[in-house]
Amino acid sequence: MSARTKQITCLASLAMLAFLSTANAATSQPGVIGTRQAQQAPAASKPLAARERAQLSRALTTQWGNYVQRVYGVESAVWAQRMAPNLASADADNLRNALARDTFEGAMAELGGAGVKLSDDKTIDVLAAAGGTPTPQALGALSNDLVYTPIQPCRILDTRSTAAGAIAANSTRSFVAVNASNFTSQGGSATNCGTLGLSATAVAINLTAVTPAIAGYATAFPFGTAQPVASSVNYTAGAIVNNALIVQIPNPLSSFDFTVYTFAQSHYVADIVGYFAPPVATALQCQETANTDLAIAANGGTGNAVAPACATGYTQTATNCETTSWQMPIVYFQSGTCSARNNDTSSQTLRASRTCCRVPGR
Repeated sequence: MSARTKQITCLASLAMLAFLSTANAATSQPGVIGTRQAQQAPAASKPLAARERAQLSRALTTQWGNYVQRVYGVESAVWAQRMAPNLASADADNLRNALARDTFEGAMAELGGAGVKLSDDKTIDVLAAAGGTPTPQALGALSNDLVYTPIQPCRILDTRSTAAGAIAANSTRSFVAVNASNFTSQGGSATNCGTLGLSATAVAINLTAVTPAIAGYATAFPFGTAQPVASSVNYTAGAIVNNALIVQIPNPLSSFDFTVYTFAQSHYVADIVGYFAPPVATALQCQETANTDLAIAANGGTGNAVAPACATGYTQTATNCETTSWQMPIVYFQSGTCSARNNDTSSQTLRASRTCCRVPGR
């Protein structure tokens, strides 16, 4: 086992010990009305102040800039610039967790909310099996479980409005599709088209060939990859013809997003209409059940109060126990059941409820 792997294992073990110590301590304290004995869901993310977010973002791009340039062939400054919108809007916990990762691929998965699917150990094993040469396609879950988000159609390129003009016959030109403050340099919109801060893996576009010189075809494909033997748009001389496409783009971000090859000299226009990206973190919807009240006899009486079940579609995340006396401590709580022993000289009430949550959606 390498020193690096041992360090990761050690940290994970310490984290688990800390968790178990906290969990055991929580069951040893008595409760009273207004005080909850609960198996709590994870705490909400602590927001990041602007200065702290800037510091963390700079640390992340500094940490991995050279790696991105060496392995993925993207200049570190270009990558850092294109990552800026993502880092400005990233979930606070995801950003903190990304900085704690020992691999770039794991950090990017963490930043996109898919960190649970790619451990550093798994990444290291894959790299070791490949003889230390990273294979980006084999790492992470940036292309799995994607969610499609439609957006208002927005022009991202129009070669008729650029100094470069039409794309020459039998040649290519590369373009940006997301994470640009505007698309004017490509002849497109002066807005960001609603694409700032995206960690997209594919975009949905309408690509139009405008008055090609002769009959032929065009192909749109991911930037930095080999041109496929396929056509995206087929045209005749002088025609204006378009097609709706889904084009994969590099994730993590590269210098450009997609490339257009044209057989004949032609102008091109593209409008983005949506994108595919890994799911974002979604806050849980939570509610508490009604209370179950149980009277427990004085002078050593015991009892178990079972809270009402969660509503259909909700999952229990906490057991909440309350008593009406300091002399009746909670001795057990789990799975909606609260147990107590009444050491008071009068009858007291044990109360149980559940906190139930679900992921929003249908």
